[in-house]
Amino acid sequence: MSQEPAVSAETASAKARPRRTKRTETSTSSQLHQQPWQTLKNPYKPIEIIYEEQIEQIHNASMRILEEVGMDILDDDARALMAKCGAKVTAGSNRVYFDRHLIMDYIASVPELFTLHARNPAHNLQIGKNFTNFGTVASAPNSSSMDGGRRAGNQADYQNFLRLMQSLNILHFTGGYPVEPVDIHASVRHLDCLADCVTLTDKVFHAYSLGRQRNRDGIEIARIARGISDEQLDQEPSLFSIINSSSPLRLDQPMLQGIMEMSARNQVIMLTPFTLAGAMAPVTLAGAIAQQNAEALTGIAFTQMVRRGSPAVYGGFTSNVDMKSGAPAFGTPEYVMAAQISGQLARHYKIPFRSSNVCASNTVDAQAAYESTMALWGAIMGGTNFLMHGAGWLEGGLCASFEKLIVDADLLQMMAVYLQGVTVDDATLALEAVKDVGPGGHYFGTAHTMARYKDAFYAPFVSDWRNFETWQEAGSPTTYEHAHKLYKQILQNYEPPPLDAAIREELDDFVARRKREGGVATDF
Repeated sequence: MSQEPAVSAETASAKARPRRTKRTETSTSSQLHQQPWQTLKNPYKPIEIIYEEQIEQIHNASMRILEEVGMDILDDDARALMAKCGAKVTAGSNRVYFDRHLIMDYIASVPELFTLHARNPAHNLQIGKNFTNFGTVASAPNSSSMDGGRRAGNQADYQNFLRLMQSLNILHFTGGYPVEPVDIHASVRHLDCLADCVTLTDKVFHAYSLGRQRNRDGIEIARIARGISDEQLDQEPSLFSIINSSSPLRLDQPMLQGIMEMSARNQVIMLTPFTLAGAMAPVTLAGAIAQQNAEALTGIAFTQMVRRGSPAVYGGFTSNVDMKSGAPAFGTPEYVMAAQISGQLARHYKIPFRSSNVCASNTVDAQAAYESTMALWGAIMGGTNFLMHGAGWLEGGLCASFEKLIVDADLLQMMAVYLQGVTVDDATLALEAVKDVGPGGHYFGTAHTMARYKDAFYAPFVSDWRNFETWQEAGSPTTYEHAHKLYKQILQNYEPPPLDAAIREELDDFVARRKREGGVATDF
């Protein structure tokens, strides 16, 4: 772990934190207007696009898959525990069959609502019910920016994504490594990356399930970051891990080991099958979701076999492929419907729901905007509690874009305002103002307007609302260019959050010791 991860020279000059601007300033101001940190709740009834009888049909199909086809469980310890808990394991085979009553018994103990603790208690998250939380893009192998182009993931970009996440109040958590820093050796990469999460941010972060020791190191770093005992950590979920099934119908060894390590310590598992209709799942949406559901429920039930009551989240990530090329497609009508049906299923089982904000575009363009908007609406109106890849995703997840992160953050802020709803009372109905203005007048100078105009409407930080002539005189800047300018500005204004010196020392000592021990074994 570097003691003070360096911002690039062009972003290191200023030290002030981002400040809110006045509403009278335009979106081209040198300062960034953003909303304060807030706990978001969705006040609207989620869209339910299929009937309860159809949910039961999908459920029954999923149960038949588990009873008649089974899942391949690629870890001896996991199969042994499943057998002990009542699953049918055939000697000499990886195949495991699950009775529906067994699955339903175990998933019944998943908490419907829990607190995910951050280093800074002000940034704790509520997961479940109608709470909504937004995170960054995660796990991209490449990063991109207007000036630097597309490049392989590296530590400097990784750290700058963390700085942006910390600076943007609308982003509640780091979903993983926003970009994979391949310039750090894989044996110790997790140590540097998670230490950076602690020193550069004070929000919730994620540990990858890529072998037992990485999970154990991540859990210890989360404990050190909060300055708490092992016993307190075991009572207070403070770290989460995304577990992807290997569709179709497999859970591989690293994922299973991740569940065993994390759930045993009462940390959060988000079980998310990556089911692409027409490729790793049936081409029909109902069939793909039935398979997703079978895979998700198997992994979630296994968390409860490890430890009853440990927190788990139902992840929905079903989309479709381009049947001409086989390439994944995102932000499609099928993706939106799958997200909404997945939310229905999660609520049916009374389990918190994870979804994603995704697109397939290769650059920050109209396609990126409309696919992301579609995906976000599917997630929000599907009742998501935890939005992965909320800001920065490009190329179907192969690239993390600095400019896209800014555009998405503005979009997420718009959604946050939408979630606040509309107040209807005597003051907002404004009948006195209507009487004062009367027919043919205007409201610009009324007392009602003057008392409210500064905060009356959402003020975007990317959209450019100037008229054509004024915009043209300014050089005709595009959204892409404006987002580029803003992300550089935020990095210039970044300051690391306070960190207790004793915690920093313990963290540095732990990372140094684990590096001396060689980190974790790798294949190269």
